[in-house]
Amino acid sequence: MKFIPPGQALPAGTAAWPNTEDVLAQADALAALPAIALEFPKWTDGRAYSQAVLLRQRLRYRGELLATGQVLVDMLPLLQRCGFSAVQLRADQKAEYAQRALGFFDSSPEAGATPQPRYYQPAVGDAPAPQA
Repeated sequence: MKFIPPGQALPAGTAAWPNTEDVLAQADALAALPAIALEFPKWTDGRAYSQAVLLRQRLRYRGELLATGQVLVDMLPLLQRCGFSAVQLRADQKAEYAQRALGFFDSSPEAGATPQPRYYQPAVGDAPAPQA
């Protein structure tokens, strides 16, 4: 996951999308964007999580998804799981703590192996394929 320092401008071409807007209603317009910033106006307001899941799973959006606003370190594992590729943490949050939070659910890989996320309950895309 990429970290954008607080106060720094978002990458060029990034469209800020309020969490009150329906992403499904604007699917065609959003699909053409290289990057979308989804806003968390309060850390307790999770509508942007739902927007990210809709964009990634239903609309198959492949561009960059950024979480902005009141983004806390504790939110990072779920942000990553919902499909966010970058975050702009709230100014009082520390990037080193954020990196550590992203490792909370990684398995202990063997030397040189890529860490695999592990969760108590798998997401729809994590479920094993049915046996025929």
